[in-house]
Amino acid sequence: MRRSRFVFGLSFGLSIAASLSPSALVAQQPPATQPQPPRGFRGGTSIKPGEECPAGTTEIRPNNCLAPASPPPSIVDYRPKSTLIVPAAGMKWKAKYPVVDFHGHPSGLLGNADGIARLGASMDSVNVRLMIAADNVSGDRLTRTMELVNGSPTMKNRVRLLTGVNLNGVGPGWAAKAVAQLEADVKGGAVGIGEIGKGFGLSTKKADGTRLRLNDPDLDPIWEAAARLKLPVFIHTADPQEFFREVDNTNERWLELTLFPERLYPQDKYPSFNQLMAERDSLFLRHPKTTFVAAHLGWHANDLGRLGRMFDKMPNVLAEVGAVLYDIGRQPRSAHDFFIKYQDRLLFGKDSFQPEEYPYYWRVFETRDDYFDYYRDYHAFWKLYGIDLPDVVLKKVYYQNALRIMPAIQIAGWPK
Repeated sequence: MRRSRFVFGLSFGLSIAASLSPSALVAQQPPATQPQPPRGFRGGTSIKPGEECPAGTTEIRPNNCLAPASPPPSIVDYRPKSTLIVPAAGMKWKAKYPVVDFHGHPSGLLGNADGIARLGASMDSVNVRLMIAADNVSGDRLTRTMELVNGSPTMKNRVRLLTGVNLNGVGPGWAAKAVAQLEADVKGGAVGIGEIGKGFGLSTKKADGTRLRLNDPDLDPIWEAAARLKLPVFIHTADPQEFFREVDNTNERWLELTLFPERLYPQDKYPSFNQLMAERDSLFLRHPKTTFVAAHLGWHANDLGRLGRMFDKMPNVLAEVGAVLYDIGRQPRSAHDFFIKYQDRLLFGKDSFQPEEYPYYWRVFETRDDYFDYYRDYHAFWKLYGIDLPDVVLKKVYYQNALRIMPAIQIAGWPK
């Protein structure tokens, strides 16, 4: 009986609908109305669909904007306390597995035996087993530093150095001297090249006064020597793309760029972000036998699809995660899948050496925690989430990939 009533009702409804004209059907729809303002509404500003609210107001209902009743705090002073209560593993001081920090800047601690010992204690506190000092050192400075490291009974197998390349004055006769210095630095203990700084491409000049492009063919002998000597080349290209555009209220790095205005690259003085990326990619493609490591995930942590396409096209390229945790941790599902897919192409790196900041990386990589703070508000006003990497991926990111691409750091005792 219940089924027959349903069929009858459906048939009746369809017959009525068929008898109505299109205009009659439209008439049956509820009329479009302006959204009702909330209780206590003080009056506001109407906008058209797609328009932005006027300055000092925010959209409280579709197409209706309102200003706060009290003077708003500045972006610096607004620090809301979250009321979210969820299960959480919390901050872990030590990494689950020992770590190679591929992007180390140990802040002058390599200048004497006492500093090296203090560095070791700090590394122990967070389970960083090997520090790759990416300070672009060369010549006598590299030799002296390696002598100090090798003279330490506890640290001789825990610090390695990347050599520098002096890119000033590139032109006739430069390459032969640069390659000779590179070979001498390898004999002195260097295990790679870098960090080649962001001035490369932005401000470094050739001998003739022109800008040194990243893919300049005068540099080819260095990259070819790196391939021959099995040295990975660690390159920091440009800075976040927001540093290359106007500092307005749509720029998510507004606070950082107003705290540190020297980080801005006006387009009338510097090449664009995309031009620098194109030159970098051309360099990577030009030398397929050379292993390149892009610092800071190539500044593509906000666009992992772009970095993935690079990896697909350039099998000689890896990337390290230093100083872009704010982007990794705000996209936990996408980042998790990316790290799984490209687990053989990613290296751990921290950049500036503050031991108290490492645990934020462990929390993002090792947990499923929701909605927790990043360690520098001016980098990111948003929260982070754990991406919960499996152990096999953690081991690769933390140390196995670095050991694979750097034959000179094959030190026994790493976990299987």
